[in-house]
Amino acid sequence: MNPIIIDVTKAFTDRTFHLKTQIPSRGITAIFGRSGAGKTTLINLVSGLVTPDSGRIEVTQRVLFDSASKLNLPIEKRKVGYVFQDARLFPHMTVRRNLCYGVTHPDTDYFDEIVELLAIGDLLTRYPSRLSGGEKQRVAIGRALLSKPQILLMDEPLASLDISRKRELMPFLEKLSHSIDIPILYVTHSLSEILRLAQHLVVVEDGTIVESDIIENVWSSSIMRSWQSFSDRSSLFKGEILEQNNYYGLTKVALSEHHYLWVQHTQGVIGEHVRLRVRANDVSIALERPSKTSIRNILSCTVQAINLGGKGINRQSVEVILMLTSQQKLLATVTQWAIDDLALEVGQKVYAQIKGVSVSQKDVAIEPQV
Repeated sequence: MNPIIIDVTKAFTDRTFHLKTQIPSRGITAIFGRSGAGKTTLINLVSGLVTPDSGRIEVTQRVLFDSASKLNLPIEKRKVGYVFQDARLFPHMTVRRNLCYGVTHPDTDYFDEIVELLAIGDLLTRYPSRLSGGEKQRVAIGRALLSKPQILLMDEPLASLDISRKRELMPFLEKLSHSIDIPILYVTHSLSEILRLAQHLVVVEDGTIVESDIIENVWSSSIMRSWQSFSDRSSLFKGEILEQNNYYGLTKVALSEHHYLWVQHTQGVIGEHVRLRVRANDVSIALERPSKTSIRNILSCTVQAINLGGKGINRQSVEVILMLTSQQKLLATVTQWAIDDLALEVGQKVYAQIKGVSVSQKDVAIEPQV
């Protein structure tokens, strides 16, 4: 499938942005970074709300902007859906009228599909003043989708909601990447939202894209270390469900041809992809494969790096980077005492032990099939 191509510059009074990346044409891509880094600017350039000074923007082989050919499609012709932080519903219109606003070619079947997807059928006759924050955002998402866009842009849609409303809306956001066959660019500053929703991650710093890749790769990069405390670092893996053990309530997930994990039972069929998060504090290291242990997950690996990094009470903590395969890394946080006692060194063959409870239901996310 043809990717979204973004390569543009934009100068403001205090900073010049150069945003260049390629993004998958399906699933949710999270746009992440500090306030003012350029996250919202990026999607505003795609939407047409901000015009680049130079460059090119292409969405699924459809050029939206190209300075070389002096092409700049107006907003209304870009086929872009936009969901803002606040729902921006018309207060004098019912939910049904809000949903239909801007729809030029009514499609009853598609309307019913979106209403069912977002579970807003019972809200159609209400006015926005009678909706919760989460309900308003669902209606705003529905309105954006009913315009039949080729791309959906979402600017921190959970930022204005309290915790209970965020929990209410999150399952519907998860369903979007499974049910809607268009790319979604999702601006957020929340790591938890990224872990639960995104398949691809773009990191923006000071007006430049510094990382853009599948989330598992970006999560393990040095860029993301500053966003995680030393004691809360973790590894992400994309795996495939191999087996469901209903007797013990466990699911077997393959990480590679030779590595697998048993995790608490998660919904899914054999062959389906899931994402697993393993916290570094829940990984221990052994020089020999344990033969009698309560831990079910023991993986053979190689020490790639040993990094001191703790401060204060963590000054004796050491981060060990373990290689499962050439593409998969597992982080372990152990004490300096353990490093000395085991005489660990780079290149050494070891065994990583992962507590089964550390890979819990909340850390498992079913991924869309792309």
